[in-house]
Amino acid sequence: MTCYDRRDLGLLLLRLGIGGVLAAHGSQKLFGWFGGGGVEGTGQFMESVGYTPGKACAMASGLAEAGGGTLLALGLATPAAGAAAAGGMAGASAVHVPNGFFAQEGGFEYPATLGLAAAGLAVAGPGRLSLDHALGHVFDRGWMVPTALGVTAAVTAVVVGARNQRMRRQAQGEGEQEALFEE
Repeated sequence: MTCYDRRDLGLLLLRLGIGGVLAAHGSQKLFGWFGGGGVEGTGQFMESVGYTPGKACAMASGLAEAGGGTLLALGLATPAAGAAAAGGMAGASAVHVPNGFFAQEGGFEYPATLGLAAAGLAVAGPGRLSLDHALGHVFDRGWMVPTALGVTAAVTAVVVGARNQRMRRQAQGEGEQEALFEE
């Protein structure tokens, strides 16, 4: 009989905590559960913060959080799950960066912490108290970690970069309108 060590228990607790929080937030976006806006409301919010098209971005964000969080909690496909969740949280962090670091000021502290924890789990692996371990790590191979994190980083950079360009153009357009109004 295999005895599980502290590392396995610690990874299980991290996976359940981080995965559970992510799954709950994703469920708000996808289904409107727990007081969330569902795809429609979240899509409107996404548009307001520069992510377009809003509904598609709401679906992608919701799936990254709900899917990635659920898979992390289960310890299944851990590299892809952690990378997806980390990418979603990088997108959320981009919205909060102008407010500074601390969450009480609307800063990026909370999504950054969730994203770093998800990425850390992708790298560390799920431990022996996981479906990945029970299935012989079929969805948790060594090469999958850099691949999942690299692909997610590239996609996130494109999505967040496009959003930031839209926000800059919008701010410039508003500045030009204000200048015309003052003349």
